[in-house]
Parts: sequence; C-alpha cells; structure tokens
Amino acid sequence: MAAIPALSAISLPTPVDTSLSSVAGSVGGADASFSTLLSRGLDHLQQTQATSDELATQAATGQLSDPAQYMIASTEAQVTTELTVALRNKAVEAFNEIMRMQA
Repeated sequence: MAAIPALSAISLPTPVDTSLSSVAGSVGGADASFSTLLSRGLDHLQQTQATSDELATQAATGQLSDPAQYMIASTEAQVTTELTVALRNKAVEAFNEIMRMQA
C-alpha cells in the first residue's frame, strides 16, 4: 500500500478580515471627514474590483495557479459592492425623508 503524500504543498489563502473596525481602520482614522471616508471607501471598492478582474483574467488564461484566490477576490468584490449599494440606498432614503419634512 502506497503512502499518502503530505499536504504541505497546499497553501491556504489568508482569511479576509471583514469586521467593521478593520474596514474603518483601512479607510481612515477617527478624525477623518465624511467625504474623506467616502472617497477612500470608493477607492477601496475600485481596487477590490480591479483585483478580482485581474485574477479572473489570469484564471481564464490558465496563469492562475490557485483558483481559490479568484473565488475569494470575487466574493470580496461582490460583498463590498453590495455593501456600497446598500449604503447608497440608505443615504437616498435619508435624503428623501429629509426632503419630505415640513419647514
């Protein structure tokens, strides 16, 4: 009976930290203005989507050695986009509610 080779050749991706504190820390400090936070958040979204697109291209051309990297980046881009859209929808709802208030 042949021995089973060790799994040391398999490299697992680093886990993605999606906690709110890590996102806020990467976007800006406590003294950052709202516009700065919004700008940095959108830049982060754009970079996340660009990374996902680059890994998708590498996966499609056979240059990507670990397809799990693409799946993780794709899911992260999807979740980040959904969060951004949800925040935009809440901002629009808040604006509409303010506009309905009587002076």
